[in-house]
Amino acid sequence: MEDELWLTAREAADLTGVSLQTIYSWERRGHLKVEDLDHRGHKLFRHLSVAKAEKATRAKAKRVLAPAS
Repeated sequence: MEDELWLTAREAADLTGVSLQTIYSWERRGHLKVEDLDHRGHKLFRHLSVAKAEKATRAKAKRVLAPAS
């Protein structure tokens, strides 16, 4: 869908407050699916998929999001 928000791995990491390595770990473990590639060949993830992966792993790790300063 054209109106969806797409994120690179770096953007997904920044948004969720985790490391880039964690994003790739979520991908390897099947929590996050690469949906497309950008013009540079970087992996793209759907915003909703990133949010779902973050929520699922945060609950399991008992991790909380800190408010933005």
